[in-house]
Amino acid sequence: MIALDKDLQKPKTSLEEFKEITIRILNYLPNVISGYNQKDNYKIFFSEIAETKKFVRPINKNMFIENIDSFKDCFKSLNEILLKIGRKENITNEERNLIDNTIYTIQQAIGVGLDLLVNPNSARKHVGNRFEELIKVTISEIGIANKKLVLQIPYETDEGIKTYKCENDLIISPYKKVKSSTSFLDENEIVVSVKTTSKDRMGKMFIDKILLERFVKHPQKVIGIFLNDVQRKESDNISFTLVSGLFMVYTNFLTKLEGIYYLDPPPNANKKPYSLHMKSFSELLTKDIFDLLAS
Repeated sequence: MIALDKDLQKPKTSLEEFKEITIRILNYLPNVISGYNQKDNYKIFFSEIAETKKFVRPINKNMFIENIDSFKDCFKSLNEILLKIGRKENITNEERNLIDNTIYTIQQAIGVGLDLLVNPNSARKHVGNRFEELIKVTISEIGIANKKLVLQIPYETDEGIKTYKCENDLIISPYKKVKSSTSFLDENEIVVSVKTTSKDRMGKMFIDKILLERFVKHPQKVIGIFLNDVQRKESDNISFTLVSGLFMVYTNFLTKLEGIYYLDPPPNANKKPYSLHMKSFSELLTKDIFDLLAS
């Protein structure tokens, strides 16, 4: 078995791989976590080893499954629920909560492991990569075709034609296979931005939607999937990073996205008018994704 720090930096291609790395981290944490500070629903764990104190990202205690046996049970249930979704069966609110909590636990366990074992610059990159992979394999499990795609947009310069590469984290499709290509986006497919946080990224989604629609010359469905919008502030506090006012300005005066989905929504996401545009990831997985692909 490879070292945990190397495993955390290795791409994951299945939910089973994500299960295994999560169990490794949950086993590892009691050996290195010295304590935690708490602010509202969030725990800020820290590790003190050899006179070095490391703090990790805020963890929502109402969502994170610390106990390994409980996580294994939830993961087994998650697999069963994903099969039900694929069969278009009804999903209960309890099952929706289990989806969000289990996926949240997997991603945040990886984030905590990277915080503790990998240098910060590299950790940030790998946290984002693992989140993209986690969302991709989860959507694949409900039988929906998807792939990462870089759209190449040509433009003229004094030196001739050059190409702007517009990277789309995920394209999800109503077809058996994604039809969009590096030069074309299918109108019935959905462009998905998958980010751990909207901080410094929300505006780009709106600009990209406008750019994509002008380039492909038809309406294009665009959604965003975020882990959360909370960050640690010093050693014992948190701050929320969703700029909700700016989101509504973009929505009202630039363009409307087809939806924003969170695993751990910030407080404003649950209040009107933001709640009209922002929902839980499980709502996307169990209902909206099928409605969007059918529209």
